[in-house]
Amino acid sequence: MLLGRLLGRESPEESRSYALYRQIVEQARQPVFYRDLGVPDNLDGRFELIALHAFLILHRLKQDHPQGAELSQSLHDLFFADMDQSLREMGAGDIGVGKRIKRMVQGFHGRVRAYDDGLGGDSGQLEDALRRNLYGTVGAREPWIEKMAGYTRAQSHALERMGFVELVDGKSAFAGTPLPTVAGEPL
Repeated sequence: MLLGRLLGRESPEESRSYALYRQIVEQARQPVFYRDLGVPDNLDGRFELIALHAFLILHRLKQDHPQGAELSQSLHDLFFADMDQSLREMGAGDIGVGKRIKRMVQGFHGRVRAYDDGLGGDSGQLEDALRRNLYGTVGAREPWIEKMAGYTRAQSHALERMGFVELVDGKSAFAGTPLPTVAGEPL
């Protein structure tokens, strides 16, 4: 996939996955998540936000099976190729990178199941998944978790209403960022 991009021979799914992945990363880098909602501004926190936003797009793409299946796989592959490259740039040795990526892939798949169950289950399941994953390395305040759960549900609903062509046409897939308040109270 990366070679195809370098050679100018990427498939339409690869082009679309690059555009979607760029949007995922841009959304995950919004300062409000770190500044106002307590997501740790470190490697773990950034991975968790990218994983959450990747989940939201992948969750949406399931609606368009089989059309979305190839794009989902391309996006998944790009996500972990980026993680591999990032680890290498941070100085991780070649031998250790493969094992770390394997653990990251397994962890991501667990998050996907937990977030999927959380969106489809009772209201506490999503909050629990966010507490364990997004805030797993810090003591999260409940208003942060509530706001992130509301944000996750709102993004999921907005993406569900979006048509496939609209989703992949390069415009913003995400409907803004969470406001730094819960129930009218500043965080």
